[in-house]
Amino acid sequence: MLQEFKKFALKGNVIDMAVGVIIGGAFGKIVSSLVTDVIMPPIGLLLGGIDFSNLMLVLKKASETAPAITINYGIFINTIIDFIIIAFSIFIAVHYFGKLKKKEEKEPVKPPEEIEILKEIRDSLKK
Repeated sequence: MLQEFKKFALKGNVIDMAVGVIIGGAFGKIVSSLVTDVIMPPIGLLLGGIDFSNLMLVLKKASETAPAITINYGIFINTIIDFIIIAFSIFIAVHYFGKLKKKEEKEPVKPPEEIEILKEIRDSLKK
């Protein structure tokens, strides 16, 4: 069982996936900061100084013994914008990687010069 796990864990795809997950997590933090700290303040300013992170619906006001119960729909709006930006960024990356891969596939592979010479010899021997 240990050998099977070692074989599984050392496959290239598993390692590539792990690197992708780690980079994706870091990218998510960058995008969240971009949305929260750069994009949302100007949008809030355009909408009359609204701070989306403070938008909430109070279901029950705070008392001396219990905190307020709220629905934080402003934070939800920020999260939706995060998702849209991350999804669009990934779409752009996949789109361009796909174009690069298609270009590589379209370029004909030129055989080595020795093979061309051997083909010429073969053709002349046939004649």
